[in-house]
Amino acid sequence: MACTFTDHRPPVELWPERVYTLPEFEYDARINLASTLLDAHVQGGRGDRVAVVHGDRRITYAQLQRTVNRIGNGLRAQGVKPGGRVLLRMLNRPEFVATWLAVQKIGGVCVSTMPMLRARELAYVIRDSEACLAVVAEELSSEMDQAVEASATPPIVVTVAEDETRSGAGLTLDALMMTGAETLEAHPLDRDDVAIIAYTSGSTGQPKGACHAPIDILASADTYARQVLGASADDVFGGHPTLAFTYGLGAGLVFPMRVGAATVLLDRFSPEALLDATARHGVTLLWCGATTYKMLLQIDDLEQRFDLSKLRLCVSAGEPLPRSVHDEWIRRTGVEVLDGLGTTEMFHIFVSARPGDGRSGSTGRAVPGYEVRIVDEQLREVPRGTPGLLAVKGPTGCRYWRKPEHQRDYVRDGWNIPNDICLQDEDGFIWYQCRNDDLIISAGYNIAGPEVEAVLIEHPAVLEAAVVAAPDAVKGHVPKAFVVVKPSATPGPDLAHNLQEHAKRELAPYKYPRKVEFVDALPKTETGKIRRVELRKREAGG
Repeated sequence: MACTFTDHRPPVELWPERVYTLPEFEYDARINLASTLLDAHVQGGRGDRVAVVHGDRRITYAQLQRTVNRIGNGLRAQGVKPGGRVLLRMLNRPEFVATWLAVQKIGGVCVSTMPMLRARELAYVIRDSEACLAVVAEELSSEMDQAVEASATPPIVVTVAEDETRSGAGLTLDALMMTGAETLEAHPLDRDDVAIIAYTSGSTGQPKGACHAPIDILASADTYARQVLGASADDVFGGHPTLAFTYGLGAGLVFPMRVGAATVLLDRFSPEALLDATARHGVTLLWCGATTYKMLLQIDDLEQRFDLSKLRLCVSAGEPLPRSVHDEWIRRTGVEVLDGLGTTEMFHIFVSARPGDGRSGSTGRAVPGYEVRIVDEQLREVPRGTPGLLAVKGPTGCRYWRKPEHQRDYVRDGWNIPNDICLQDEDGFIWYQCRNDDLIISAGYNIAGPEVEAVLIEHPAVLEAAVVAAPDAVKGHVPKAFVVVKPSATPGPDLAHNLQEHAKRELAPYKYPRKVEFVDALPKTETGKIRRVELRKREAGG
């Protein structure tokens, strides 16, 4: 089965304007990401440097190159052509890194999927992307088998077996590699061609495929990782965000390999496992989400149990970082945690705090190379200190796969509009308020749900909270809090009243949650974002 590329890019007039303000970074007209991120280091005499660490495995750039070439030749033998979509369904392991690079080396398009997706969701991605081959970890194959059976044009499935001697029938990655030589000529892409299709997490509804070109991916590394974090070959990258998510892909693969550093992969997350890997391998740059930092801070003696002396910076993204979490992490570890704002559509972080130049509670300022504004619905810039829609342009931008109608919603007059409500102070710092659809209008007052949530989780009894609009006969809507308590707390009317009074003391009285419901867990996407859309539908009776 040949796997060819069909161009479904949106009309040129819908593409966001690309803005490059960093002349020191120049890119060739044709780019191969595997050549740039991997081969260049080997050719430059750095092949003996460690590229990937996973458990006791330490893989050098030269070893990784040989594996990538063998996989790439095997994929070509299966009929994958330049532009062909290859679906990846694996945990954070070296096999993911090698296969992703192999697809790039032969000019294919990577379509990575979250490990927790179910058959129905996978079938949608297969159908929408027209993936013709899928590389799937054996322990994640059950849902994929069902998705393949439901597909009108099922892809070839290559299984990554945990133990080759126990693997079942079918093509395995090891068998695929046996057909491939250790040398492989790279197929460069035009720098605006599609290199990856990254499906959004679905926090706002149906997932959409965000397309990114080689130049997008390299520019993100050169602006954020290099300019903001000062990443270098001496760094060791670590964390647990899945490589299938653009936040994890940048943090765990693209950014470290762009500078020739090592990346430490963690395929099974627990707070203790993450901290142990950070200490054992000397991680210098730690990447997590705000929820993870909350979980780590639940370990009373983390400062004594784990040696974090090599850690120089922490990054938080994917969800707002509450001021209380930010401040407690720095107080207990002495390591800065930089909040960042990015989207799948923009590939990675475009607003971030800087080392030594952050303000607790702020997301920071525009990453070098990006321009941000706060605007009204007509895209007119609002006065500083006034909440409005975030608008951004820079070297990356949104291009949806086969979704020009959604493209028109996201890209307006050359600006990307992520639908986030923010304000910008006189010094250019961005203060995140909420998603536009998280805004609660109650008796004429505008209330940002995440602002109320941040106050609630400061209460010693609260582990997590989500605040959404609940219908009200008098006020139209009122804030309702869904609360997960810590094991030491007892949910009930007394605690609910206590939380309401706490919110009244910390916020304007009209913002306190009029209703409180205690739940065992909050609905989340696989990337850890709270699915407030589910809670809103529930309150609306949908």
